[in-house]
Amino acid sequence: MLDTVYMSSEVQPLRVRLIDCGRELLDEGGIDAVGLRAVARHAGVSHGAPRRYFPTHKALLAAIAASGFAELSAELRTAIASETDPVARLRQIAHRYLSFARTHRTLFELMFRHDLLEGSGEDLRQHSKPLFETVAALAADAGAADPHVVALNLWTQLHGVATLRATRSIEVIAGDIDTDGFVAQLIDLHLRARG
Repeated sequence: MLDTVYMSSEVQPLRVRLIDCGRELLDEGGIDAVGLRAVARHAGVSHGAPRRYFPTHKALLAAIAASGFAELSAELRTAIASETDPVARLRQIAHRYLSFARTHRTLFELMFRHDLLEGSGEDLRQHSKPLFETVAALAADAGAADPHVVALNLWTQLHGVATLRATRSIEVIAGDIDTDGFVAQLIDLHLRARG
């Protein structure tokens, strides 16, 4: 028997459809709205169908998070391809990262909930570590003395900005900030210690 769900004229593997339905539920109601039965109901399949692909709730959440990392990675690859200058590439990556966090707020939150996803059977490091290494390589190309330290500083600060923007905390403290200018200053600040 084929594990597929028929949607209009498209045939989609059931595992992919379940992840997509999980993402829709995540967008609508947050992490608490995503359960195996809820996803099955949303996909229009029996309540036991998701267990063939996701033996636990954590496994389902981790698969949804992995789909987010795949999408973010694709966006960052596009950003890198659009520029040749390493500093401009870092700026593009920073903007895409913040844009992804704003556009996919609950997915972004889930992707970095390693405390929630631990023990899921999905090694999310295989998705997140290459992103970090890409930033470190760009920092090295831009002349950073210690590219891994620069990459970690940039990532933690950008992640903080993304999180604070999601909760509107930045608006309370700093008002409406110029994101382009802020990102440029942030990158320049960390690259000043170039070798």
